[in-house]
Amino acid sequence: MKAFQLHDHFIAPGSRASIHLPAARLYNDAPLDLHVEVMHGVKKGPVVLVCAAIHGDEMNGIEICRRVAAQVDPTKLHGTLMVVPVVNMFGFIQQSRYLPDRRDLNRCFPGSERGALGSRLAYLFNTQLVQRASHIIDLHTGAIHRSNLPQIRVNMDNAEACLMAEAFNCPVILNAKDRDGSLRALAAELNIPLILYEAGEALRFDYTAIDAGVNGVTNVLKMLKMLKGRRTRKKVKPVWALRSLWMRSDSDGLVIKLADLGQTVSRGQIIAQIAPPHGGNTSEVKAAVSGIIIGASNIPVTNEGEALFHLACFDSNEAPLATAMVDTFVEAYPNQPAPLND
Repeated sequence: MKAFQLHDHFIAPGSRASIHLPAARLYNDAPLDLHVEVMHGVKKGPVVLVCAAIHGDEMNGIEICRRVAAQVDPTKLHGTLMVVPVVNMFGFIQQSRYLPDRRDLNRCFPGSERGALGSRLAYLFNTQLVQRASHIIDLHTGAIHRSNLPQIRVNMDNAEACLMAEAFNCPVILNAKDRDGSLRALAAELNIPLILYEAGEALRFDYTAIDAGVNGVTNVLKMLKMLKGRRTRKKVKPVWALRSLWMRSDSDGLVIKLADLGQTVSRGQIIAQIAPPHGGNTSEVKAAVSGIIIGASNIPVTNEGEALFHLACFDSNEAPLATAMVDTFVEAYPNQPAPLND
């Protein structure tokens, strides 16, 4: 087994290294590095990249990365694990989804060595890490003031990525098209299987999402034969959804929710009412399809046309299974913080 090379660093088999890739500088000339934790195993195997905070305000993935990196023993690892807790360092510092120029880093791939800031950061991440990987797990949350049910998004045309998605052990797997400029689109172009884990809300820790994410990443590593042992939480059989859509408000006012995240709903079911703040007639928001609520706005007011609920669509016959899987999942992962080990 040879040493693993990353940039100008060589990591010996059975060891780990914290590597700082020079990325940019702040206004005060302080260096800003892309921090990578590398665990290089003792036997040959896949090279897996686990990354978080491509959107700088999405915190759950950062904690998942921290826990995974702390738990993996390179002396018992087959292959190589690269963990990047914070990809968008600028957004993380500012607690913002975006880069300083308001660009979305996840629309800047594959990047350019001489482009704008986002293009340069995407180029560094692409050339130094993505192109070294055989598999990728990309960790996300909902946007600010929106919560996502733990879910995996995957291009179902990629058989290897589907195996990763199923191994992760989430209640919902959603077929997702690749978006131009995204890490998913870049991985597809390079023929690298990638799954995207969505769970929780920006700028918040959700310990159900975090615990499930740590377990999910570990399950994928075991499925890829990088770690020994059986996969855990096998009771959750995911519901596969081929498409999804947002339910939007047709009027302005206060949002009275009648359905919750993770709830299965039927076509035509009233899932919210919109009430004028000074009184008057209320309007209704109805589910356009049968499915499960995988995303929801947390703000109790709305303007006309705003997205309120994200529904993953499936056959109505699968509703009992979806409900049972969400209940099992919630029971398996109580929303409680885990104490840090000294």
